[in-house]
Amino acid sequence: MWTLPSCSKARLPLKKVRIAGAINLLQQGIADRVLLSVPRESYWGESIPPVARAYLVRAYGEALAARVDFCETGEDANSTAQEVQALSPCIQAHHWRSVVIVTSTYHTRRAGILWRKLTASDPNLRISVTGVEDPEFQQPWWRHRQSAKTGLMEGMKLVWTILGGR
Repeated sequence: MWTLPSCSKARLPLKKVRIAGAINLLQQGIADRVLLSVPRESYWGESIPPVARAYLVRAYGEALAARVDFCETGEDANSTAQEVQALSPCIQAHHWRSVVIVTSTYHTRRAGILWRKLTASDPNLRISVTGVEDPEFQQPWWRHRQSAKTGLMEGMKLVWTILGGR
């Protein structure tokens, strides 16, 4: 089973939480490998996979870092639907049959709907979604301006997705 932390346009602390959630699935034996989506290059033109690998080795050790693969995506992957479209060829090229998407808890329902809808052409691919707590999403969300904005926006996106939008 592959674990894919959903990282398109996520804030840095959230990316680290999602990566930690994916590594946790490795440690528990729930996943065999992690697929990490990364941009093709950094703002300064550096290749991201070597930098990411070094971070993973420092943070989680060589053994766990060796079980992480990278799928490079372009700058145009800035939504869940675009990330699915960018990562699907990578998943298909490696013949992966089971993928766990790691995303924010408030985003799991919509992420699952979109991943399943956009990968429906491959009936052998099993998609699961698990959530991790966003460190910046405060509870109760409606009492914090940024969290309320995020919660309401995600709610509207969920309704849009259910009604057939992407």
